[in-house]
Amino acid sequence: MAAMKPRTGDGPIEVTKEGRSILLRFPVDGGGRLVVEMNAIEANGLFEALKPVAAGVVAQ
Repeated sequence: MAAMKPRTGDGPIEVTKEGRSILLRFPVDGGGRLVVEMNAIEANGLFEALKPVAAGVVAQ
């Protein structure tokens, strides 16, 4: 059996492509990560939804 290593919420957001799925691992307060699985169409929709908000944050 493999050793289990605790993952903390610290660290960067990770995005990986596994097969046809795109996995987003997002650190959350209190430890751990929120894992969201999506396809390319959903990832593009998320990108389009975040773009206006992120542009405002970067410009400040």
